[in-house]
Amino acid sequence: MAAEAEGVVRIYSFSLAVLLFSLVLHGGAAEQGFQQDVGTRTLLQDSSHKHELHCSRERSRAAWKVVEEYLMPFVEKQQFQLSKRCRLNPQNDMFREQEEHKIHVDVNDWKCGFCKKSFRAEKYLDKHFDNRHSNLINDSQGRCLADLCGALHCDQVIESKKPKGKCNPAAASRNRHLCESLADSCFPVSEGPKASRLHEFFLRQFCDAHTCSGGPKPFSKGGKKRTNVLWLASSILIILLLPLFYLLVYLHRREMKTVVKDFRRIGKGGRNKKAS
Repeated sequence: MAAEAEGVVRIYSFSLAVLLFSLVLHGGAAEQGFQQDVGTRTLLQDSSHKHELHCSRERSRAAWKVVEEYLMPFVEKQQFQLSKRCRLNPQNDMFREQEEHKIHVDVNDWKCGFCKKSFRAEKYLDKHFDNRHSNLINDSQGRCLADLCGALHCDQVIESKKPKGKCNPAAASRNRHLCESLADSCFPVSEGPKASRLHEFFLRQFCDAHTCSGGPKPFSKGGKKRTNVLWLASSILIILLLPLFYLLVYLHRREMKTVVKDFRRIGKGGRNKKAS
């Protein structure tokens, strides 16, 4: 009986030890999971605060479109290099690296150049950049091109722009001042003839239109030369049809020669019969 009682005590002690060990492990795992959850929430909160942007991607894209089409062709023609202090320098666009990694495959097919993921529209690709590749955005001061839209007439290239209302003299004055400051910082006249010419060009191309007194229209100096699609299509069509035209002319002439020979043969045969 003593041996049996001792065995029962041992089994009970072993079971109790196993139970206590399980509780300790479960408590540790729960605590670790709680710490991980807290850490994850903290990381997400920090990440959301870190990448919260106050810069319009759409208007920044419009500003760059204006720069690329109505300024850069003339800058390249003068072989002038924009300095880093110029806010129109591509390096000062916080979205530039992301925009350069957009692959427009087809009308409803956009692809991320970083991870090759596909999207049905550009707006979904923009959201993807914000959610998955926001670490590539340097949102330091002075890198939001949207802030320059007033000076660069962005509304002229935004398709969804609202109808233009009555001209506001105060707004026109502010935009002109910003425009002139861009001309001074990007093309300082003290840097030589090229900078002086581009400084004057920038004033005429962008700044003169900031007035309510009926001045010149924006981009009065023109922009990037575009290939005329109709002219290009017509040229290709002509090149493709020209050999066919010459082939038809050749076949027509050869057929006419055959007909003439036949007429001559018939004519000779008729004369021979009369002679007999």
